[in-house]
Amino acid sequence: MIVDFHTHIFPEKIAVKTIRKLEAKAGVTAFADGREESLIQSMKKAGVDISVVLPVVTTPEQFDTVNHFAAALNEKYRDASIRLVSFGGIHPDSPDYKKQLRTIQALGLSGIKLHPDYQNTFFDDIRYMRILDYASQLGLTTVVHAGIDIGYPDNVRCTIRGICKVLDEVGPKQLVLAHYGGYRLWEDVERYIAGRDVYLDTAYTADVIEDDIFRKILKKHGADKILFATDSPWSGQAESLAHIRRLVTDPQDLQKILGRNAQRLAAFDAKPGADSRMSVQSA
Repeated sequence: MIVDFHTHIFPEKIAVKTIRKLEAKAGVTAFADGREESLIQSMKKAGVDISVVLPVVTTPEQFDTVNHFAAALNEKYRDASIRLVSFGGIHPDSPDYKKQLRTIQALGLSGIKLHPDYQNTFFDDIRYMRILDYASQLGLTTVVHAGIDIGYPDNVRCTIRGICKVLDEVGPKQLVLAHYGGYRLWEDVERYIAGRDVYLDTAYTADVIEDDIFRKILKKHGADKILFATDSPWSGQAESLAHIRRLVTDPQDLQKILGRNAQRLAAFDAKPGADSRMSVQSA
């Protein structure tokens, strides 16, 4: 099984417009147009079995819309052989974060995505730390954008220092730091984060990270807590798979990164007809 643990799609009526807007802001060109069908076609081409969709709640008022869309997507692909599995989202300004996290759990969503830059909140803010602590109690996986965001390069809200503070003071379980621990902060990731009790995903690292630093982090952190991810549509799935296969030469490590770790973190069965909703268990 190959699992892409970090992808994005948008509702059909706004997908293309949203991608064009984000392309202009970040100065990059997407590999796909942000539509659900485009992601499915990318998966078929690359040989990806499951893509985890990570929505971002940019205002507290979006909570219901985003999370019910996620739940409907999961139901749609429940019996599919190639599946999309969506996490939920929550905003740090939530009027009742505990109630909303319980709602996410009740909807059958296995985790949440936090984006400090899009949510204008530093990762070590007490509001995030409370969310992380309660999400851990509920058994929810949390994926957070870490490091520089190319759309907001001048104000990094998920810094290495902030990550270390959260790990020290909260110790969240099942936390995934996107972009290999911190986009373009990889020397500090190797120095301060690698080896700690946290997952790293490989989203948007293909042809960006230097081979040497990728391998240093892999060696120090270990393959057991690294997850293959692309950040599709911003990276190509086939291209990202080729990148990982070139850098990870140990077959067992490669199997762990491409899917086995994801199965351990969030247990699911890739067989057609199986229940695709991810039942989170302790890693």
